[in-house]
Amino acid sequence: MAHAYLVAELADTAAGELITVGGDEARHAVKVARLQVGEQIELLNGHGMRVVCETVAVSPSTFEVRVLEVVREPEPTPRIHLVQALAKGGRDEMAVQAAVELGVSSVTPWQAHRSVSQWRGEKVARQRDRWTSICREAAKQSLSAWLPAVEDFAASVPQLMQRLSAAQVIVLDPRAETRLSEVDCVADDIVLVVGPEGGIESREFDEFMQLGAQRVRLGAEVLRTSTAGPAAIAVLQCKLGRW
Repeated sequence: MAHAYLVAELADTAAGELITVGGDEARHAVKVARLQVGEQIELLNGHGMRVVCETVAVSPSTFEVRVLEVVREPEPTPRIHLVQALAKGGRDEMAVQAAVELGVSSVTPWQAHRSVSQWRGEKVARQRDRWTSICREAAKQSLSAWLPAVEDFAASVPQLMQRLSAAQVIVLDPRAETRLSEVDCVADDIVLVVGPEGGIESREFDEFMQLGAQRVRLGAEVLRTSTAGPAAIAVLQCKLGRW
């Protein structure tokens, strides 16, 4: 399997051209991945460009590749987004990592009422940066041409729903009557909302419903907050014919 590296400034290029990569991506490729001359890798810009390359030179801080093929992949539509409630023990981060590998277009951190983990003050920016790093690494691992965005932290349901007015919002609830497999995808943006360890409070459900969200369940089993989002994404990918 080819290694993938994110090069945000990657612009138009063509087969046969030479590209030099530096910075953190190059240092990781050389010192950690032990990149060798002759290896085939992929460069990604996070916005649909995939450049298949062959390594032609390696130094301690840079590497140079020759472009073999340039592929531009359109962004998948409908787009799937994950709103993940903050959770203790890194379970929210586990959900984010798996969601990116499964093909979401964005993730949003949400401070649910029952979230044990709390983001306040300087921690908001620090933790958002951490989620961004998790998304980068998961996108590279899965060889995704599109890098999911980490949206601004949401501290309440109304604040969250105000941003999602044009989206189809699906709130996962193990007690709901409608199954996710029965829901029609009717918007260009589909948002999955996952609660924290203790679940979503009834007043939060009421707020979601009053603002136009759908309340649905997966199966008979009650999944952890780290598992529910990825499981729902897999269901949607099948419904959309991508898997």
